[in-house]
Parts: sequence; structure tokens; C-alpha cells
Amino acid sequence: MFEQEKYQYLQQTASSSFQPKAALIDMDGVLFDSMPHHAKCWTDLFRGLGFSFEEKEAYMHEGRTGKATLEILYRRELQRDPTDQEVKELYGRKARMFDDMPPAPIMKDADALLDVIRDAGMQRILVTGSGQTKLFDRLNEAFPGHFSEKSMVTAFDVKKGKPSPEPYLMGLQKAGVLANQAIVIENAPLGVQAGRAAGIFTIAVNTGLLEDEILKEAGCNLLFHSMTELKEAWPEIIKPLSK
Repeated sequence: MFEQEKYQYLQQTASSSFQPKAALIDMDGVLFDSMPHHAKCWTDLFRGLGFSFEEKEAYMHEGRTGKATLEILYRRELQRDPTDQEVKELYGRKARMFDDMPPAPIMKDADALLDVIRDAGMQRILVTGSGQTKLFDRLNEAFPGHFSEKSMVTAFDVKKGKPSPEPYLMGLQKAGVLANQAIVIENAPLGVQAGRAAGIFTIAVNTGLLEDEILKEAGCNLLFHSMTELKEAWPEIIKPLSK
């Protein structure tokens, strides 16, 4: 199974082999079902500013840093960049709104998938555009033993968020592996673009409001509709392949 998709990856990246040793894993919408919370907070924030914004648009911006999202909306609505003070104030307001919401539930079978990845002898590296400390605090509680500070890339670590490949290139560095030795697990089109731009085999798990075609057009190598589906397929996905 999945031989064709893996072979296509080798062709696309001019790699001679696919030998996965690390999983680079997004957080919102993959480990936690937190995107509905984020979407509501962004929507309430922007509508409060008089901007035109729908919750579905938040899913299209998912993976960007808060600063980059604010810059895009300011340029579109006000034809200017936000000031540093505006970014600090507005992102702080959005973060407080998020913190006031009920805890985001763990995505069904996310913990089971992490266990399967660990049992296969693979590293787990968190790669997120989020700066929401409330979710970071929950990682060790929800997924004990899977992540440490040395195995995380967050909004605080990068200059360019997704869709830039920088977050995933940094994830490769933290894992000490090459691009053809890793797998990206994402749920957002910008994250898929970032993984592909880094030259990594990229899996999309469509857990949100977007149509499958949006994720396929972003360039995912495989697409699933739940962490359960991905968990069950994982042993076949990670089988090595050489040209």
C-alpha cells in the first residue's frame, strides 16, 4: 500500500530512497481539536475591528504566525501594515480570548498514533505556528513522554511561519535527519505547503471545514480524514522505498 505515492515523492524530490526516522507533527487540528476555538477568536477579533472575516478563512490562515495573519488582514482592510504596538495588543487580545475558552479536546486517537510512531522507533517533533502557551502546557499532560522543549518548533522559534519551509527545516535539524527521512503530519493547506517546500513527504489529515481538494492542491502526498485512519495506515506508510 502507498507505494505509488511514495514513489511519486521520490520522483518529485529527486531522492533515491524514503527511509522515515522522524515524524514532524503539527499541533492545532492534529493533536488538539482546537481550530474551532482559534477560528472563533480570530473571527470575533476581526469583526470587532470592522473587518470582513468568516470562520472558514481562519482555517486558510492556519499555520501562520499571529503577526503574519494580522498583517494580511490589515493590508486587505486598511491598506497598511499594523504597527508593532497594534500587533502586540491585538494578538494579546486574541490569546486572552482563546485562554478564556474551554480546553480544546484531544483529537481522537492522537495519543494512540503517537504511541505507534514511538513504537516504530521514530522521533516525534512538534512543529506549530502557535504561540498559545495554554496548549503547550497541556502537551505533557495529554501526551506524556512524547515531547520536550528540545523537540518543539513554535512561533517563538522562527522568523517566517508556514507556508515558509523554515519551521519544518528547523524540525529536521532538531531531529537530526534529512528530508527523505521524515514525514510531516498536517491539517492545514499552509502547513502542507510548508512541508512540501521543505522536501518532506507530507500527510494531510482533514479535521476541519475545508474541502479535500484544497489540501490536495496544496500538495499533500496522502490525505486522511481522521487520526484513527492515519494510525491504522501508519505501519504501511513508513515502509522504506528505494528507486
